[in-house]
This record gives sequence, C-alpha cells and structure tokens, in this order.
Amino acid sequence: MAAKKILMLVGDYVEDYEVMVPFQALLMVGHTVHAVCPDKTAGQTVRTAIHDFEGDQTYSEKPGHLFALNADFADVEAADYDALLVPGGRAPEYLRLNEKVLQLVRSFDEAGKPIAAVCHGAQLLAAAGILEGRECSAYPACAPEVRLAGGSFIDIPVTHSHVQGNLVTAPAWPAHPGWLAGFLSLLGTQITL
Repeated sequence: MAAKKILMLVGDYVEDYEVMVPFQALLMVGHTVHAVCPDKTAGQTVRTAIHDFEGDQTYSEKPGHLFALNADFADVEAADYDALLVPGGRAPEYLRLNEKVLQLVRSFDEAGKPIAAVCHGAQLLAAAGILEGRECSAYPACAPEVRLAGGSFIDIPVTHSHVQGNLVTAPAWPAHPGWLAGFLSLLGTQITL
C-alpha cells in the first residue's frame, strides 16, 4: 500500500479528540496529513475544545489544547490529495461560510475520493451540498441539517460509524475505532499484525 496524502480541515474550537487522534493515528500508519485552517499558515495554531458526554441534555465543553497547523490553507488544491478528513467541534459551523472550504469538499466528492466526517463535521458536507440522496451519521443535533440537505440521517450509537460509498461518518469521538477503521479501508490501508 502506498502512503496517502490526506487533507484535514480545521478551525478554532475544533473538537480536541477529533483532531488530535485522527491526525496522530493517520501519521502512525504512514500517511501524510496536512492540517489547514482558512486565514492561517503552517506553524500557527487553532484552539481546541473538549466535548464530553456527562449525562446532560447536550455535550459539555471545556478548553482543550493548541493544535499546530502544518500546511498553508491558501496553497491547498483538492487535486493534490487522496482524501479529506473533517473533524467536528464548533469549527464546522463557521468554516461552512468559507466558499473555498465548500469547494474543496465538493471537489473531493466529485472525484470520488474518501471523505471522513465526525460529529459536527457533517455541517460542512451539508453546506457543500453533497448529501442529496445519501446516508450520513453525525452528532444528533446535526440531523436537521443532514435532512434539509437531502440526506438520510443515520441515528446510530455514539460508538458506531457508518460507511456509504466514499463517505465514512460517525456521531462523535467515541466512534474513533470504527470510524478510523472505515476511513483506512476506503484508503486501501491494510494493517497486519
């Protein structure tokens, strides 16, 4: 298996686990991951937020870490990458206002390249208009957006993930084992023990 080049779209208050864990795991298996944020360059950071599930009506939010970007958003072209990863948190709600971000999502999808989105990452998929007639899991509060975008919201346990075509989606970070395994499968990555 050849190493793949993966683009990760992040922004301030991206969910901490949903950016750190996939970034490190994908590097660990030999892939290249470029984490970018509109209006920021390599070496700059984004703030993360830790979302947890503690029995309240919605997730709790605590300050996370600083996550260092390693590529320049201004230089990104979808054609240079094999796949796209969209973490959740609060970043997707404003990243979807950036037309270049939406065009990147569309370009990956039009090329049939693997796209992994977790939690609120589905907000970018919906805003980019790529969910029409497709199945998508996400944090349950994003279900109306998935449906309004013409998609079928897949309501699964927080520890599960869903794969349909080139999309692998999940409700939140507790699904990382299955979500990342699904993404690795779409990438053609085989891990042998």
